[in-house]
Amino acid sequence: MIVTILLLFIITVIIVFVFYYYVRHSRTGRLINQIPGPKATLICGNAFGIPTSSEKIWLYLRAKAEKYYPIYKLWFFSEAFVSIRHPNDLEAILNNTKHIDKSLVYNILHPWLKSGLLTSTGVKWHSRRKILTPAFHFNILRQFTDILLEESERMTHELKNIGGTVEIDVLPFVSEHTLNAICETAMGTSLHSLGEAQKKYRQEVRQMGQICVYRLVRPWLFHDLIFALTSASKLQKKTLQNLHGFTENIIAERKLYHEHTNNKYLHSFANDDAIETDDVEIHGFRKKRLAMLDLLIAVSKENHLSDLDIREEVDTFMFKGHDTTAMAICFTLLLLAEHKDVQDRVREEVNTVMEQSEEKLTMTSLQNLSYLERCLKESLRLYPSVHFISRVTAEDVPLNSSYIAPAGTIIHLNIYDVHRDPNFWPNPSVFDPDRFLPEKIHSRHPYSYLPFSAGPRNCIGQRFAMLEMKAMIATLVRNFYVEPIDYLKDMEIISDLVLRPNHPLNVRFVPIEVV
Repeated sequence: MIVTILLLFIITVIIVFVFYYYVRHSRTGRLINQIPGPKATLICGNAFGIPTSSEKIWLYLRAKAEKYYPIYKLWFFSEAFVSIRHPNDLEAILNNTKHIDKSLVYNILHPWLKSGLLTSTGVKWHSRRKILTPAFHFNILRQFTDILLEESERMTHELKNIGGTVEIDVLPFVSEHTLNAICETAMGTSLHSLGEAQKKYRQEVRQMGQICVYRLVRPWLFHDLIFALTSASKLQKKTLQNLHGFTENIIAERKLYHEHTNNKYLHSFANDDAIETDDVEIHGFRKKRLAMLDLLIAVSKENHLSDLDIREEVDTFMFKGHDTTAMAICFTLLLLAEHKDVQDRVREEVNTVMEQSEEKLTMTSLQNLSYLERCLKESLRLYPSVHFISRVTAEDVPLNSSYIAPAGTIIHLNIYDVHRDPNFWPNPSVFDPDRFLPEKIHSRHPYSYLPFSAGPRNCIGQRFAMLEMKAMIATLVRNFYVEPIDYLKDMEIISDLVLRPNHPLNVRFVPIEVV
């Protein structure tokens, strides 16, 4: 018996070594091994050389990006991942319709988002992208802007109601309001009207985000095994039941509303008639603002979309539409707090634009806030909410450094570090909104700045996000002087799908007497 077990063990070890030797010395392995990177062991590769805390992982990746500039590789057992940061290499991946498959990193989102626009690929992704594009039509964005401005006013009133100078952690404060905004624009339902249910939903969204972070920093090969053995697995199951149940109830109520109004407001979704917000009642149902959900309902029969298909797209917008925008707003507020001259100039621009629009912000007036837009772009350069993208190559890709990423390679597109590359950004750590003056933009490599990705899979909601950030920051800056408490130079960043600190970001709001 012992001899048999020993033989089986020896045979297993031999098979494992032969397998890994083949992986590392096949054509794919040889091409990847030509790319620089830290020394890898035969079986584990670099897996056990990577720190286990999200803060240390962040520093580890920054150090490797600097040491092996502009490209490096890491082996995780039998899988390799190649990190690139040169704009030419980023363009080779992002601007090619063949390389649109997301890597296994995004698997942590599948239980929540399934295969929505963020995680889907191939024919399904092309179909969904085509369906959802009209949701960001100019006329629809105009209606969404009203919601964004209303939410920005709520932010201001909430701070004013506290009274006097207010010192708060802006992360939960801003996230609450961006979640409210995306909930109403994506689902057509205001969280403010849900009473205690809104607190529960916000808590569930935050909980799911924390679970995703936990899964991201586990050794990838043992993701499912480790996760299944922890209490986080049960927590995820319960949280997903609540989140999916919430979305499903909204979908059912919305479909019932359209049935009772004879689908009147779905037939002309992208027309001006559909934007009106009158108070007409049909069969006892008051007309509602149209949302992204309504578009999906409108096209569901023609495109064979089930309620599950609709849910995964709505959940995707809820995830992508509140967290990324919230972080961008928070970082911009801290940068404005630390640069009083820039903040004063933003406030002056906002006041001037409002004087020209009868003291009321509109979509047009938000578009006229050109200096604020430059500030936002510079903030997203320094602190891009989506700091990396991970794709799988569909074919061999020649890279700028005379290396080849073979088909099937996991490519890490390093957005954070290309945004701070001194070869493309002089004095890269300095906050300078004038980097985004038109003449400077034209003279720069277009793939050296990627806050919303680029190419066929660029962010579908980038115009929406910019309007939301402008609306919320413009209203806050008009009503408050923003002063720093915590400084960005002291911030510790964690490794996550969205760039975020591991501690509060405290800011002081001093009321301004608006004449």
